[in-house]
Amino acid sequence: MYDYVIVGAGSAGCVLAARLGEDRDVRVAVIEAGPPDSEPVIHMPLAFRLLWESRFDWGLWSEREPGLGGRRDLLPRGRVLGGSSSLNCMIYIRGNRADYDRWAAMGFAGWGYEDVLPYFRRAEDNERGESYYHGAGGPLTVSDGRSMHPLAGACIEAAVGTGIAPTGDFNGPAQEGAGWFQLTQRNGRRCSTAAAYLHPAVARGNAEVLTDALATRIVFHGDRAAGVEILRDNTLETVRAEREVIACAGAYHSPHLLLLSGIGPAGELRALGIEPRLDLPVGRNLHDHPIVVIVWLTDQPSLGTAMTPENLELFEREGRGPLTSGFSEGGAFIRTRPELDAPDIQFHFGGGAAPRENADPPIPHDGVTILPTLLTPASRGRVTLRNRLPHAKPRILHNYYATGHDTRTMIDGTRVALEIASRPALRKLRKADWAVPESDSDADILHFARHNTRTIFHPAGTCAMGTVVDSELRVHGVERLRVVDASVMPTVPRGNTNAPTIMVAEKAADLIRGLPPLPRAAHTHAEGGVVAGA
Repeated sequence: MYDYVIVGAGSAGCVLAARLGEDRDVRVAVIEAGPPDSEPVIHMPLAFRLLWESRFDWGLWSEREPGLGGRRDLLPRGRVLGGSSSLNCMIYIRGNRADYDRWAAMGFAGWGYEDVLPYFRRAEDNERGESYYHGAGGPLTVSDGRSMHPLAGACIEAAVGTGIAPTGDFNGPAQEGAGWFQLTQRNGRRCSTAAAYLHPAVARGNAEVLTDALATRIVFHGDRAAGVEILRDNTLETVRAEREVIACAGAYHSPHLLLLSGIGPAGELRALGIEPRLDLPVGRNLHDHPIVVIVWLTDQPSLGTAMTPENLELFEREGRGPLTSGFSEGGAFIRTRPELDAPDIQFHFGGGAAPRENADPPIPHDGVTILPTLLTPASRGRVTLRNRLPHAKPRILHNYYATGHDTRTMIDGTRVALEIASRPALRKLRKADWAVPESDSDADILHFARHNTRTIFHPAGTCAMGTVVDSELRVHGVERLRVVDASVMPTVPRGNTNAPTIMVAEKAADLIRGLPPLPRAAHTHAEGGVVAGA
């Protein structure tokens, strides 16, 4: 018997295990379907692509997406300790102040920007030190890049050449601008939530991790979640929870687990032979940040040819060089229309040539990539059951470009990407086009976007606050069951979602323990505007 049973050792589950386990009288079990994160390739940043469709990845694919010409999209998701923080590109972006203030305006008290900023800061150990916007001494190491690839630098210079202001901190007073990303890295190696939170928690002795254990359903006693049934070593067993069961399986798998447990649209569950327990819109409201992949070839050395003995030695000896890159080392945030109150497009700048299709091998040539990213998608998709078998992968339909807002914004963002590429800093490095629109017309750009759009791995919203869980992340209509991961976000933040997911888990840990919220930081005038007053 455990006090808390957490399903999923990913970006949220590892945080919860560590924070709940700070009470030495509490016993925490973490259920993870995948293996430990002991494989060295996991910790080499540039090797992340090798992990896709391996034993560390769920190997999910979308359904045929109508807005993408009927293509299916590869959806890498971590199936390993650390979850997707063990597979991601390590970009540390929190989102925009407007994102969280919108959550508060929707009625979710305690989720405004000034409310959540202390939890971002508590998690963080930023190598730049503590300030009003940043924390020092937290579990999660946040550092400047140790690759600083010249091709990414050329993209940043070209973006500034279009009139985008330079910035040194996308998580500071203003998100807009062009610059280098900070990364969740420690000494040039991946700092996943397993490394930052879980392994230290297990070392304390009151948190236990069950790897290679598939959660098949939540077990109930009346209206109370009492544990989780798991399949491990070909044997079904139940892991009992005295206090709470917490689903931290992500925006695809948390709804999958709830649906298998009878929590979801009642008619759909009955059609699959599952007796409904609660009729809730689980799996609805799926949205993501689609990207358009634009690639030019170059005769300059790129990340595509960086896996050399010399660079490997540099990585092993000093934790520096191109093997510390997560591919997209820099980027920019812009508004495509001046009347917007916050950015609606993010650019990821890659110092290499991304494949044209997910299933393709890497391009056998050096290249440079710009990825315009839609930050404010209006389109909504769904996660549903394929059948009632726990092993069956969920059906996932993002429904990209289902609205005119989304197509208009992506056309405009792609056009800005082409303008960036035309500036001297980048134009002089381009040898040939590889994947670019036929022309600058709206029709050609949209046609190109539909055939070159992919996920950038930011699914959210499928167990959203308001519809599935309350503002304390408790599932409506059942006791002692919460969801804590990106699925609870009513709208996806503007930017990469790993840092926001960690913040959600940091805040959830205090909600679960009944602790008062962290106090807002006091404002004092200093360099750049404000610093921490306490």
